[in-house]
Amino acid sequence: MTVKIIEENQTQDGPGTDYVRVSTCSDPHDDTVTLATIQRFVGKEQLDELAKGVHVKTLVLRQPMSTDQALGFATCYAERKNIPVVYTG
Repeated sequence: MTVKIIEENQTQDGPGTDYVRVSTCSDPHDDTVTLATIQRFVGKEQLDELAKGVHVKTLVLRQPMSTDQALGFATCYAERKNIPVVYTG
């Protein structure tokens, strides 16, 4: 599984309609701590042909972990689901 790195505001050549997104940021109270958010995005057209849009499921919300730990977790999850991983730092 490869990790595709894109800018947060990039819309061209996106990952498709089903992917895992990893976002990291510094803790506002302690800049030595990295907080990670991991979300799964599923295009609703894949779930139901009548529905349009995107369904977002949050797997991890602003938890302290390194970028490597967050990408490792997301990659393991994505490999099981056979979907790409996108990192936005």
